[in-house]
Amino acid sequence: MKNIDFLIAFLFYVLTSEAQNELLMNTFGRKTISLNGTWHYIIDPYETGFYDYRFKERPEGDPGAYWNKPVIKTNNDWTEHSFKEPYTIQVPGDWNHQDPKFLYYEGTVWYQRTFDKPQLNENEEVHLYFGAVNYKADVYLNGKKLVVHKGGFTPFNFIIPKGLLQEKDNNLVVHVNNNRHPDDVPTVNTDWWNYGGITRDVKLVITSKQHIRQYHLQLDPEQDIAKAKRKGRFKLKGWVKFNTAISDQELTIEIPEVKFKESVSVEGNSLQLDFEVKNIELWDTKNPKLYDVNFSLNKNTITDKIGFRTVKVEGTDILLNGEKTFLRGICLHEEIAKEERRAYSKTDAEYLLGQVQELHANMVRLAHYPHNEYMPRVADSLGIMLWTEIPVYWTINFDKKEVLDNAKQQLNEMVNRDRNRASIVLWGVGNETPVSDKRTEFMTALVKEAKALDQTRLVAAALEVGYNKGKNHVDDPLGEFTDIVALNEYLGWYVSTPDGCRTAEWSVKYDKPFFISETGAGAKGGFHADKTKRFSEEYQQWLYEEQINMFKTKFPESFSGLTPWILFDFKSPKRKNPVYQENWNRKGLIDEKGNKKLAFYTLQAYYKELEELENNR
Repeated sequence: MKNIDFLIAFLFYVLTSEAQNELLMNTFGRKTISLNGTWHYIIDPYETGFYDYRFKERPEGDPGAYWNKPVIKTNNDWTEHSFKEPYTIQVPGDWNHQDPKFLYYEGTVWYQRTFDKPQLNENEEVHLYFGAVNYKADVYLNGKKLVVHKGGFTPFNFIIPKGLLQEKDNNLVVHVNNNRHPDDVPTVNTDWWNYGGITRDVKLVITSKQHIRQYHLQLDPEQDIAKAKRKGRFKLKGWVKFNTAISDQELTIEIPEVKFKESVSVEGNSLQLDFEVKNIELWDTKNPKLYDVNFSLNKNTITDKIGFRTVKVEGTDILLNGEKTFLRGICLHEEIAKEERRAYSKTDAEYLLGQVQELHANMVRLAHYPHNEYMPRVADSLGIMLWTEIPVYWTINFDKKEVLDNAKQQLNEMVNRDRNRASIVLWGVGNETPVSDKRTEFMTALVKEAKALDQTRLVAAALEVGYNKGKNHVDDPLGEFTDIVALNEYLGWYVSTPDGCRTAEWSVKYDKPFFISETGAGAKGGFHADKTKRFSEEYQQWLYEEQINMFKTKFPESFSGLTPWILFDFKSPKRKNPVYQENWNRKGLIDEKGNKKLAFYTLQAYYKELEELENNR
């Protein structure tokens, strides 16, 4: 009878998995049990635990499959795998920095740990949530394969069939593979380190059987924000999505600080929100005001911290809460350089964004993939605007529908995780993609997808520019569809020397905000020479001086911001100069040991000047 009950439960799980496994938003505001900590591992470069000797995926129950516990009862019993000490690894965290044997490893590593069944009442169910696994994850529980996920920087979760959970020692195994493939997103060729592993939090999430899956609440972008500020009354709009159709129940929205509380009848699997709130303070870079917002269904409450603001384009201006805003930005990889590892914690986010504040920047481009969830949450609290993007990078295979589907999946996961973070003002859909009809069709589809998912933010892509004897006309056809015209330019590094900025001429085809999404030069920290010597700190500083002068004197009036490349040096296997690089991209303003280069202070001075002008307006 027990086996029949499980089979019924598992069949129901399979038939309803798409709805049940839709992303659970805001796990921070839910009942959770952390599965972070020490896991066991097996390195499996030949995929022995996944494929049999005919190279076919092993079937369920195969004793050679690494997701099954070997059963050893007699001396004659046979096994060739086991998860045992001292083969342990920390989760979250990339495998590359945890042991020298992992340094350059790309391939398969099996992760394993056990956990006990949490205490549940009759109306509760358990979900397994992964913040990110790079790149492909096959997840097994007690010998059953439950989910496959592709994408190294976005979260996924699934409900655990109740009949599958044991009271003790549930055997959780994750097959993690970070091999690069031509039809993946990102593709085989990237200029950053391919850190492998379970790189973000793993947790059990306990919900009621009827629960809120996702929600969105923000200022109505169509309202006259200046009029709303004068009256002190703001329209809020949004929606709530449930895991199943619900009837004869109420959803309550509460913002205790402003004494707002409203209950709405629920009929169906979603609900539109539209109401007015008095006397809220708007979130901005000088006053990053956040409110506790409670969403309650069946006496189960999810609490989130939400800042309310509008961001839109008007002509060639970017407006935050109706005010023209210049984005003083910087690019940033998800890396703690001095420890040569992926960043993953709140402490990491506070350190990285603290350096952004010291630069007097008000904005960060999170390159070139969605960063961990602590980054936008800490940015919310600090008043730092963000551009966050999916890893559609360089030469994606633009001809294949399955590649576009994968990119859309990652875009959906990024947006749905962070759609309530006030700090995020730009969704990015790609970086330096070479112009062609197929590419523009592919990228335009992503722009439209992002706009359909969220109408309260801007959509951008980092475009490229052609250099033609000092005349730079920005006319990438994708610029017709994005909200701003953002491009990567490297005058003074890959093109000419820094003094080439003095004669450069710029024009933009589109009547939109003009934004420099990358510019910079390499410099090895501590290497000093004449400013004409490449890779010296003086050369990098010279480039920033010439670029800043170009911004001031030669750029069109539509110039609305910049995110130079990049705040920290970061690991990259493409960078092989044995004197100056040694597997590091040296364009950082801060070196891998945490020392600030001369150019940091040059950009800092420019940003201080802009900040003072803004404060005196």
